Amino acid sequence: MPSKFAKVQKQVSKKKGGALALHENSRDALRLRSAVARDDRVARLGAVREKANDVYLNRILFLQGEIPDPLRPLTDAEVHDAIARYLRREDDSLATLKAERRPGRPKSTRQTLLEQQQDQEQKEYESGLWIPDMQNEASLTKLRNWKGEWIALSPLTYVRVGKSGSIKESAFPPKGAA
Repeated sequence: MPSKFAKVQKQVSKKKGGALALHENSRDALRLRSAVARDDRVARLGAVREKANDVYLNRILFLQGEIPDPLRPLTDAEVHDAIARYLRREDDSLATLKAERRPGRPKSTRQTLLEQQQDQEQKEYESGLWIPDMQNEASLTKLRNWKGEWIALSPLTYVRVGKSGSIKESAFPPKGAA
């Protein structure tokens, strides 16, 4: 998609006089400044949105690897085991960071971030962890064929799995807690 700035710049350059008629407070200069500001804002918001979606993409990518080879729906116990493996996936690196830290020294930024991430995921699991429906064979087939793109996740069905064993239907994209 061409940027708004490129379009405006092209229009301004085609005018009679072109860059000669451009001064600091001219209409064309204002159009160019607002186009640049819009492009920056769109890029910034896109980056924020992608960063927020990365949590869910990584979760679904991990669970994609948990699909059994002869395709079959998972039982409740298997779903909870897969979630437990997902929640413990960073335990080794966290233990390494703790072992490398000298006594009396503050935690590294990476260690703090990993601990916060684990706490947040554990709290979400208690209220209902948002995952693709692993007990639906059609959804598992779509998940197996998924190529890692956010937009391609909409055809899947989703559930919120609670630590207590509750499984509730959910929607895409995820919206807060269960």
